[in-house]
Amino acid sequence: MISFTSLVGAGGVTGSKHLLEADGHKLLVDAGLFQGLKRLREKNWEPLPVRASDIDAVVLTHAHLDHSGYIPKLVRDGFRGPVYASASTADVAEIILYDAAHLQERDAEFANRHGFSKHKPALALYGLRDARRAMDQFESVPLHQTVRVKGGAQLTLRRAGHILGAATAQIDWHGRRLVFSGDLGRYGDATMVDPEPVTEADYIVVESTYGDRRHPNVDPEEALLEVIERTTSRGGTVLIPTFAVGRAQSLLYHLWRLKASGRLPLTPIYLDSPMAIDATDLLHKHQDDHRIPYEVCAEVCSAATLVEDVEHSKAVTASPVPKVILAASGMATGGRVLHHIKAYGPDRRNTILFSGFQAAGTRGRSMVEGAEEVKIHGQWVPIRAEVRNLDMLSAHADAGEIMRWLGGFRRPPIKVFIVHGEPHASDALRLRIKDELGWSCVAPEMMERFEL
Repeated sequence: MISFTSLVGAGGVTGSKHLLEADGHKLLVDAGLFQGLKRLREKNWEPLPVRASDIDAVVLTHAHLDHSGYIPKLVRDGFRGPVYASASTADVAEIILYDAAHLQERDAEFANRHGFSKHKPALALYGLRDARRAMDQFESVPLHQTVRVKGGAQLTLRRAGHILGAATAQIDWHGRRLVFSGDLGRYGDATMVDPEPVTEADYIVVESTYGDRRHPNVDPEEALLEVIERTTSRGGTVLIPTFAVGRAQSLLYHLWRLKASGRLPLTPIYLDSPMAIDATDLLHKHQDDHRIPYEVCAEVCSAATLVEDVEHSKAVTASPVPKVILAASGMATGGRVLHHIKAYGPDRRNTILFSGFQAAGTRGRSMVEGAEEVKIHGQWVPIRAEVRNLDMLSAHADAGEIMRWLGGFRRPPIKVFIVHGEPHASDALRLRIKDELGWSCVAPEMMERFEL
């Protein structure tokens, strides 16, 4: 008998962690950080309901922080098992986890130096040493090959689109087949491959980030060009808070195409994210995981001036020339983009342009919903700049694309578990699956346990 417990449940789009248990063995599918709302971020500091040392292994669907960012904390707390992931995911995770550890150490030091944290002293959730130890525990799993994992389960990974290395995870254990969608990508995306079909499952665990909506059918390059031209014509700068892995590379591709076609000839473009620069380099190494031809990769990378150090970043901010800046993070939760928001947010000539889902409680969500000020580094910053969100640039499948992926299964599963979505999105997807497919489905509560 296998049990399934979502350690986050439905109701949120961060902190993904799902526990499978059988015969005293424990597998954790994804180990993400909570982001956004304070009550969720505080959960990162709470002990898991299962001891880290009792977990046999982690299966990682992809490297985004809300799926992988808890792994160093898990290691710090005593987890010593393997982390199974695709080779691309392992490479991307190394960049993301080192960056996360560095930012946490730096932010704690900054808070202590300036005294704006209520914690005395402010501490990092984990540090670079923990991230390095975590990477030592990664084991690469070839796509489309079934491998035996610690604890006795069989694991098969298939491409999920979304970002470099993202995979769906099929786990066969004790006569049951479970399929985890992870985060599904778009069909027909300009840069990422389509999600691959899965045909058989007894249980499906599916994300629902955009479970209640469709992405607008708008050419992303036309939308980008319109925002850039309007902003620069009034002497402003377009600041794009960018997910360093995935969206940064897609945005660079679209901006390169606009430049190559002569439609964006003079506007300077800057990529101000060391992590995004490193992730862009991985496009060459993992050519099969995306659509950009090898010979085009170098040209795409040259579409922007790379900003690698803090002094260069400050110089870009200080320049009065209208320009485009891509800077992490995508939901304005940390990183260099915060310094740019402090500089550009108060000026009506500028535009802050988001390019994907903004989780509840993040600065990105607040700005998209019309906040007139946001708190950064203990200070309130007025937001007078134009704020836009181009949903068509999202890396997440919309409701129709999720249904298309589910339609690839050849028989009804016993049950579908709907996770990784805000309540209205999860419930909308639940109703759609029930009405259109006739399948039994549930959006589990946090810590709700199911016997399979």
